Amino acid sequence: VQLQASGGGLVQTGGYLRLSCAASGLSFSTYVMAWFRQAPGKEREFVARISRNGVGNYYVDDVRGRFTISRDNAKNTVDLQMSSLKPDDTAIYYCAASKKYLGWTTNYNYAKEYEYWGQGTQVTVSS
Repeated sequence: VQLQASGGGLVQTGGYLRLSCAASGLSFSTYVMAWFRQAPGKEREFVARISRNGVGNYYVDDVRGRFTISRDNAKNTVDLQMSSLKPDDTAIYYCAASKKYLGWTTNYNYAKEYEYWGQGTQVTVSS
């Protein structure tokens, strides 16, 4: 299984970035997909998740209304569109995949529920 994240970079406050995660080696449509992030000196935190069929999504309060998660099960990709970026969004962003069936609950907000992780892509927002 491989999750390959891309799209990170340096952007100014208020800017936009689109992250993408390409999955291989797994039955993609059977996995809940999520994005987490880890800022320097901080623990990894949940950002957004999307259900297997792409209908359901959930965001951490801080990004709701600014970020949009989407997936394409035909292409085995999950994207994170990030707008109105702030310096506090600076972090390494990781995509993750969970095979577990937990109901569509906040259990999916925890890193321990995800079996596979991408290598991370750096997002830096300058002030």
